[in-house]
Amino acid sequence: MGNRKSLTNEDGEVRELKAKDFLHFKPVSSLPESLAHKLGVRGQQKAPTKERITIRLSHDVVNTFRSTGSGWQTRMDEVLKEWVDAHAP
Repeated sequence: MGNRKSLTNEDGEVRELKAKDFLHFKPVSSLPESLAHKLGVRGQQKAPTKERITIRLSHDVVNTFRSTGSGWQTRMDEVLKEWVDAHAP
């Protein structure tokens, strides 16, 4: 960091940034792929394939899926698709 001024003040608040501060910032495209993925850096979705809903699930079910790490919602969707296929009329 050298002798550059901290981005936060003594209270931990972000100070007003000046033009010279932005010269030291890195573009998002230079981030590691894993970090860029977590920040949601991606192109526009061509056609929505999923629907956003609100659902109530038991804590143990949610915690079990969350404990499997990143992508747990996709895995939950896959399990539900398998159930629908197995129980289709």
